[in-house]
This record gives sequence, structure tokens and C-alpha cells, in this order.
Amino acid sequence: MPELPEVEALTDFLTEHLTGRRVVRVLPVAVSVLKTYDPAPGAVEGAAVTAVRRYGKFLDIETDGGLHLVVHLARAGWLQWRDRLPDGPPRPGKGPLALRVALESGEGFDLTEAGTQKRLAVYVVRDPAEVPGIARLGPDPLAEDFTEDRLAALLGGERRQLKGALRDQSLIAGVGNAYSDEILHAARMSPFKLAASLTPEETHRLYEALRGTLGEAVERARGVAAGRLKAEKKGGLRVHGRTGEPCPVCGDTVREVSFSDSSLQYCPTCQTNGKLLADRRLSRLLK
Repeated sequence: MPELPEVEALTDFLTEHLTGRRVVRVLPVAVSVLKTYDPAPGAVEGAAVTAVRRYGKFLDIETDGGLHLVVHLARAGWLQWRDRLPDGPPRPGKGPLALRVALESGEGFDLTEAGTQKRLAVYVVRDPAEVPGIARLGPDPLAEDFTEDRLAALLGGERRQLKGALRDQSLIAGVGNAYSDEILHAARMSPFKLAASLTPEETHRLYEALRGTLGEAVERARGVAAGRLKAEKKGGLRVHGRTGEPCPVCGDTVREVSFSDSSLQYCPTCQTNGKLLADRRLSRLLK
């Protein structure tokens, strides 16, 4: 799933490639991708792009017609830039193409989604706040006003585990499954630790890990072409997706906990004092 660093990099990429360009066609291919119908997608046609912004994991393409094309790539969605779009309209079918945006220059981009769970979402709105997912977003963890005290206040009343709290977009915007694993590994904390139980020293560690991990990932992704961002993300991860590999910090084996539709990875030595976390589908945390 694209998370804050990748969406930030896509924002930079699209700012360079879209700003000042005029949209000539918006072609939905998969009906499931459209989450709004008034204004229609075609209402963006003829307008020039004035800005591209990021809200959490949402991309906002603003036009001089007063409309915004807002995209959430969900778990398996992606944006593929094309220096020259194919001739003729795309054909609906079983392929991954969900929506195409064509520019007057002949360039444009495709939104694609792999797999059978179609969660890629496109909205055409007059104000990004009309998108429910944007309206409920918590603060951006890389914003200047996101201080350690603010993090402490957010987590103070949370009786949830840290893993779930970090992934809650209404609490902190932009962090997903992969970077929550990376942040907790950098902070040397168990994913199952209760958020409200953090001491001031632990809150400081988590804050530094949160800002540092995301900031470093943004810098790695900056300037990377859209087509290579997935590989860049994977190459920079230390524990997420690396079950069975040695921890780059201590050399212990990276372990996994599986859930019904996702999994987490962690290092026992770095994060749980050597204790193994049992597969939550089968049993509780091993004592």
C-alpha cells in the first residue's frame, strides 16, 4: 500500500508533470473506482491543473475550474505515468486499468489496481474536505506543528495497541502497515504495547522514530520516478516484509504475526525483550 512517503513523492512528481497542463479527458474504466457522481468526472475536462497536494495518503489534483480530482490508491492501487498515452479509448475488462487522465500534450496517467478487492477510490469535488476520508484525518506527522507534546496528547487516552493506533488515520495521517512496523522497530517497542502506557522517555523515542523513519523515507523517494517508487519503498524497509531474514540492527530473525487480511513483522531482540508474539489467529501473546 502506498503510504505517506510514496504519496508525498507522487505529489512532487505530479506537481512537476501536471501543473499548468490542461486535462482533455477523464476516462473511468472500472465503475467501482468512482465514489462521487456530481460533479461528473468529465467536469474536470478543459481545466488546467493549478496544484497537487497530499492529505495523508490522498492525492489532490486541483484545477482552475474550481474542481479537485482526489485519489486514494488503497492497498493495491498505483499511478502509472505515460509520456504518450495509447491511441483510442481504453476498453473495460478484467485488466488492472481503473481510470485514465489524458492531457492536451498527449501525456497522462493511468490509475491501476491489482487483485480482486477493488478499493481504489476517485472523487471529483469542489473542496477536498467533502471527501469523508480527508475530513476525518488526524494531524500530519511531518507537519511543523506536530510536536512531541501533541503526540503524547494523542496517545494519552488510547487504550489500543501501538500498532493499531499508528495506523488509525483519524489519529495520525499517512502511516500504514509497513511504516508502522518500521517506526516501532526504530523505537524498540512491541506492536502490542498499549499506547496510553508510554512513559515520557518512550514517547520521546516513538516521536523520534516516527518523524525520523517517515522523513528518511520521503528523502529516499524524492526525485524517484513514479514507476520505481514501489521498489524504492521495499528496498528501504528493515523489518516489514522481511520475515525470516536477519534484523539489520541485532542479527536476530525477523518474525511475523498474521491476521485475517494483513501481517506485521518485528524483531524479538529489539522490540519484545526476546519474547515471541504468537499468531493472533491461533493464540494470545506468549507469556
